[in-house]
Amino acid sequence: MTRLLTTVCTTALLALTLAAPVQAQARDSFKVCWSIYVGWLPWDYGAAEGIVDKWADKYDIDIEVVQINDYIESINQYTAGQFDGCTMTNMDALTIPAAGGVDSTALIVGDFSNGNDGIVLKDADNLEAIKGRRVNLVELSVSHYLLARALDSVGLSERDITVVNTADADLVSAFNTSDVTALATWNPLLGTIKESPEANLVFDSSSIPGEIIDLMVVNTDTLKANPALGKALTGAWYEIMGHLNDSGFRQHLANVAATDLDGLQTQLDATRLFDQAEEAVAFTNSPALKDTMQKVAEFSFDHGLLGEGAPDAGFVGVATPAGVYGNSGNIKLRFDPTYMTMAAEGEL
Repeated sequence: MTRLLTTVCTTALLALTLAAPVQAQARDSFKVCWSIYVGWLPWDYGAAEGIVDKWADKYDIDIEVVQINDYIESINQYTAGQFDGCTMTNMDALTIPAAGGVDSTALIVGDFSNGNDGIVLKDADNLEAIKGRRVNLVELSVSHYLLARALDSVGLSERDITVVNTADADLVSAFNTSDVTALATWNPLLGTIKESPEANLVFDSSSIPGEIIDLMVVNTDTLKANPALGKALTGAWYEIMGHLNDSGFRQHLANVAATDLDGLQTQLDATRLFDQAEEAVAFTNSPALKDTMQKVAEFSFDHGLLGEGAPDAGFVGVATPAGVYGNSGNIKLRFDPTYMTMAAEGEL
């Protein structure tokens, strides 16, 4: 995983160097990608129902919305310049595109995980029992971050356990083997695993609210040269959110997530979804966001995710409305509520 990340970062730097002049130009055609997660499923509905096209037409542009089956691969492709925008978490936005030199903007702060990420044990119902175990998870992902925060909450550290890197596609089957007794993952995988009579949820993201944030991230240079992209995506998103309680909307999301309506509701219940632009703006403007990004950056630095040349956790600057965390001369991740504010004020 580390080798892959290093390769991706190097490739991204090269891609950025080669593509920057093109990206900085005004264009009328764009591509964004998303992967399966309850907070990002609405993009599929928006594409299927013509909502994205409607807003793109309003600003005389074209936006293609593409589903990528592999989450990390979707971010890698965005980082390499194959997409103008991509759905990802705040941590992955920092450690892949931003750490790879691709200046990126969190255009839409869609939600935060409020139970969608969790740690499950066999043969024990308390987190302390994780000590000495092998823990299967997607290494260096938000599950790894969740594990580190959980361990700290009970006076343990990663020295007290052994991380076993496991692809997300293999986690459910892995839990059904006798060798696996501890696991960390996200929904919908978490929901499936919890159905096992052996599964005991001992920690989840509701204990660290607001720290695992789900975003639509776009290339900053592209956004600066093409504000119409920001307006169209943001306008489309909040129109999509207006269908949140429609039965057809929910059935569509359930079908895409390969679950039923009850399963979808379980995932929604574990998500603090900002369906109103005003809520997203307030969350983004809060000083707590800067503090969260410091925690994320420190975890990322400790695990070598900011690159071999990073001297400290603040190597990559993160701009928030409450101020910059890290190097103000190397800002590569920006939380900019401009377009969400326009949506909140009816200016789109």
